[in-house]
Amino acid sequence: MPNDLIAVIDIGKTNAKVSLIDAVSGETTWNLQCRSGTVDRIGIRELDVMGIECMVLAALAAAPGKARIRAIVPVAHGAAAVLLSASGEILAAPDYEDSAFGSVDESYRRLRDPFELTLSPLLPLGLNLGHQFYYLQQTHPELFRPCAAILLYPQYWAWRLSNVMATEITSLGCHTDLWRPKEADYSALAKSQRWDKLLPPRHSAGEVLGTVSTEVSRITGIDSNCQVLCGIHDSNASYLCYRASRPEDEHFAVVSSGTWTVVMAHGAELDHLRESRDMLANVDAFGSPVATARFMGGREYEAIAGGSGAGRIPTLDSLIAVLDQHAMALPSFAGTGGPFVGRRGRLVNAGQLTDVQRGALAALYCALHTDLLLEFLGTPNPVIIDGPLAENPMYVSVLATLRDKAQIFASDNRAGPAECARLLLGYTPTSQLREIPPLDLLELEAYRTKWRTDTRERR
Repeated sequence: MPNDLIAVIDIGKTNAKVSLIDAVSGETTWNLQCRSGTVDRIGIRELDVMGIECMVLAALAAAPGKARIRAIVPVAHGAAAVLLSASGEILAAPDYEDSAFGSVDESYRRLRDPFELTLSPLLPLGLNLGHQFYYLQQTHPELFRPCAAILLYPQYWAWRLSNVMATEITSLGCHTDLWRPKEADYSALAKSQRWDKLLPPRHSAGEVLGTVSTEVSRITGIDSNCQVLCGIHDSNASYLCYRASRPEDEHFAVVSSGTWTVVMAHGAELDHLRESRDMLANVDAFGSPVATARFMGGREYEAIAGGSGAGRIPTLDSLIAVLDQHAMALPSFAGTGGPFVGRRGRLVNAGQLTDVQRGALAALYCALHTDLLLEFLGTPNPVIIDGPLAENPMYVSVLATLRDKAQIFASDNRAGPAECARLLLGYTPTSQLREIPPLDLLELEAYRTKWRTDTRERR
């Protein structure tokens, strides 16, 4: 109805945000953000779910027009889950970047299903959810033994708001080692360890689990009839906006950006996937496997740009200066994923770059990386860029130049979780796409060739 608002609870790996969205226009009317953070509560590194919850409830209580909030949609990053006791006590909320998971690497490797069945690559640290569960079983049995329920991260927030437990397919199928997407069933690992019995019944992302709990209504002042949806994995939220509005037989790719840059290619053959390149099949909101490749683009961008360079908008002049100085960033600047995981990143001829030029180098690096992943996925066309990188002029322009045979589109600022929330509630998406023209820079082709050559030689 007119004037209705949707609250989107968007819990990313780096930042957590609460936004109010006008249900009809799609306009973001208000938001509040904080850092996601981690804590060491029980001797393991954990997601700061208590701190985030305080922010979420405070934000909802302070939100202007909160009486008009008719629905809340949780969106959250992957490789995260919360273990609960029978009384609802939080037993553990492991952070996937904890190096402690490495202590059970070899025994876990022997237990997991083959890549060909789960399309979930063996990843470092705790990026496979099964690895987290196994680690807790082996090293902290006092935490795992009383576990009565495991909630995937978006559904944890849905439960905290509604008191209703659920499991949803996009987070279940996100490199967890727990799901076989072609069979639409739990993996042998999940069944043998009986983790499947701890996951609540599955519901679709847009399904209404219930209304806000009496406690949440009292604390926030939100109407007790406000609905809480099951929720969705964040990269899948971006993908769903475009998947739902395009023909089933159209081949296209969505580049979802944030802490991770995730490329999901609709219509790409799953045979293109290579475990060694950190390629996988995500599972979309319809339960279908989607060929995917990714790297930790947000984290790498910040590392390359450094200091104030990460906050400066790169210009064409700064990009030309990077090319003229033969400056280059060679992967990888984050140790938690991507086709070059395990390598130490290196900057070449970058010592004299200004802050804005360092930003241009970071944008160039991320565009080269994205271009390579698109090639791995069979060069889908068109390509839609969503999230912060869609607003980076040099990233989108360089990618359009590198992929001169493809149409490159950038979404406006209303796409991603906000538009997905509206879509799940039955509203027509309103985000706009702008086509990105290529740059007239012949040097980029030679630069790409050298970047790929130097990258290969560092294997």
